[in-house]
Amino acid sequence: MKQINDPSPPVDAGQHCGCKTGCASKATSEIASATSRESVADTNWGIFRIPAMDCPNEENDIRKALTGIEGIRSLRFELSSRTLTIDGEQSAQEIALQVVRQLGFEAQPIEHEQKTESPSGLGEISKALIALALAIGAEALDFFAPDTLLLKGLGMALAAAAIAFSGFSTYRKGLSALRRGQLNMNALMGVAVTGAFLIGQWPEAAMVMALYAIAELIEARSVDRARNAIKGLLALAPETAEIRQGDGGWRETPADKVVIGAQVRVKPGARIPLDGRVTAGSSAVNQAPVTGESIPVDKTTGDPVFAGTINETGMLEFEVTAAANNTTLARIIHAVEAAQGTRAPTQRFVDRFAAIYTPAIFAIAVAVAIGGPWLFDWMWTQALYKALVLLVIACPCALVIATPVTVVSGLAAAARRGILIKGGVYLEEARKLRVIALDKTGTITEGKPRLVATEVLSPSDPEAKVLSWAASLAGHSDHPVSKAIAKGLNLPENGLTDFTALPGRGIEARLDGHNLILGNHRLIEDRGLCSPEIEARLAVHENQGRTATLLATEDRVLAIFAVADTIKESSREAITDLHRLGVTSVMLTGDNVATATSIARLAGIDDARGNLLPEDKLAAIEELQGRHGPTAMTGDGINDAPALARADIGVAMGAAGTDTAMEAADVVIMNDDLRRIPETIRLSRQTHAVLWQNIALALGIKVVFLGLAVFGNATMWMAVFADMGASLLVVANGLRTLRTSAPQTRD
Repeated sequence: MKQINDPSPPVDAGQHCGCKTGCASKATSEIASATSRESVADTNWGIFRIPAMDCPNEENDIRKALTGIEGIRSLRFELSSRTLTIDGEQSAQEIALQVVRQLGFEAQPIEHEQKTESPSGLGEISKALIALALAIGAEALDFFAPDTLLLKGLGMALAAAAIAFSGFSTYRKGLSALRRGQLNMNALMGVAVTGAFLIGQWPEAAMVMALYAIAELIEARSVDRARNAIKGLLALAPETAEIRQGDGGWRETPADKVVIGAQVRVKPGARIPLDGRVTAGSSAVNQAPVTGESIPVDKTTGDPVFAGTINETGMLEFEVTAAANNTTLARIIHAVEAAQGTRAPTQRFVDRFAAIYTPAIFAIAVAVAIGGPWLFDWMWTQALYKALVLLVIACPCALVIATPVTVVSGLAAAARRGILIKGGVYLEEARKLRVIALDKTGTITEGKPRLVATEVLSPSDPEAKVLSWAASLAGHSDHPVSKAIAKGLNLPENGLTDFTALPGRGIEARLDGHNLILGNHRLIEDRGLCSPEIEARLAVHENQGRTATLLATEDRVLAIFAVADTIKESSREAITDLHRLGVTSVMLTGDNVATATSIARLAGIDDARGNLLPEDKLAAIEELQGRHGPTAMTGDGINDAPALARADIGVAMGAAGTDTAMEAADVVIMNDDLRRIPETIRLSRQTHAVLWQNIALALGIKVVFLGLAVFGNATMWMAVFADMGASLLVVANGLRTLRTSAPQTRD
């Protein structure tokens, strides 16, 4: 995965082109854009806090206004912290700041080291509550008080004060939009409330604006819940770490001050503060915050540990391998934040629809106001009131907010399961997948050879002696196959003499008065020790994709050892689950065809292709796309990177994967569990369903109340409840994705 302090510029979420090869706005650049504060300070980036920017509508308004300013390279919005990051020349940033203020938004530059948490909103809440109290007072005077000039004037004053307290920001942004010829929700609300006040409906105008302000605050906090769902993981990493000092003692040190290479100690029950590699001790570690695994993982010397995970049983000491701002946990959070800025296909459709819908509704309202008295014999004030009610009902907020809340909830739900999706586009598109292509080593299999079969052939030598000889020879070799034999036999080694490595064939040594060789089929043939019986036994193992190694003396073969890269426990279940979803599985591997066929048969994979070079895998992906449709590629090595980039969705194995593979991929599985892939497809289907539920809900409520406004007795009270009620309903529905993410599988 690309380092968080990569100085690449941020990506404008609005400029995601969706291409799969070489595009600067691809998801790999999105991770690079989420940089640490230190790297921001070294670039031409400016960070601005915009307290009133709490809705995708307002983000869109600002983006449109800033697009095209010369000197601005890219924009990055973070609604959760109400900040805008601009990558551009200083003069361009100053112009952008002026433009944002002209739009009716307050904007203040903030220092890079300042924290940018979401504002508390206590001031806004207080103002809204005061406005509500004033509006209630105005309503009470209008309903109960005698109709005198003094009391009527007092009621109007209360109403005006309520509107001032709750609607100043709305008016300012609405007027700015009208000056630019845009009809957003602030413009519609400003026109509606002003019109209602002018035609004598001042108590209702005040109440509508106060309720609108309160509903906006509730909605903003609801949106924050989705956007901040993943940020809670940051609190999992302790702020301090216990560091070994030069004199051998230990001292508490702020985690962000700890350097790479430092020795850290973690006691049982404590959270691990930084990423590292264990140097002493053993323990079970709960890795759920990072990988989604529900069962603790045993850790011992040489194993990696991640910040935010929990050391459960024993004392661990580890060497720090990543700074606090570049831990795996920090990269997950930053990558999800960057992904939140990308605009999913449904969201782009809704944005285009809203751009047509709002002016159309405004035109209908004008037609009602002008044509109502002529067509339906309404009074002019009655027609104007109906038109104003229609404007309030027609605010597109619920429609526009329906998609981002759902998409962000889906991204957060996936991250909690150890599935890092680099953008809403991939979350939505995963439901369309028809084929999953998989690399073999490290993806379907463990990626580590293991001794799976042993045959002792010599009747004249004790089996224990033969196995001891094999363990001794294998233990003196660094070859992966020899290591697997030594580990599998797990016997004490005896002293060897005259040890000789035979490159490409095996090893030779003298032990207990015998000249022994441990090598491959070719070595045994070279020594003239092969026979039809041996050939037949070797063929059985080779047909199962195993690597056969033989132990022999100068005149006979003593034993055969079969080593294989074994299938992960989760692979069979994952492939079965994919088939249930109607997805075809294909293995693409550089291994020989016999091994590929054997592994595919054991895993239940539909099609296996072996002896593939990186360019062959790329060609296979293109062929599968042409024959079946949307295709995903899953892998973990550098040789998988071209296919990962070419596939409709690239999926990288995060625990064992290379940086290159994870940068080329669109989805990263943090614990290398293939069962996360069908979970991702299910989550994508669920997210898509919720998106269209929200769109139908928002439009359905609008249509019903639009009919009531024109032909019934809908009031402005009903209008504001219909509009903001719809917004809150779609937000609540979208948040369901957080609670009902893809079903858990057994780990």
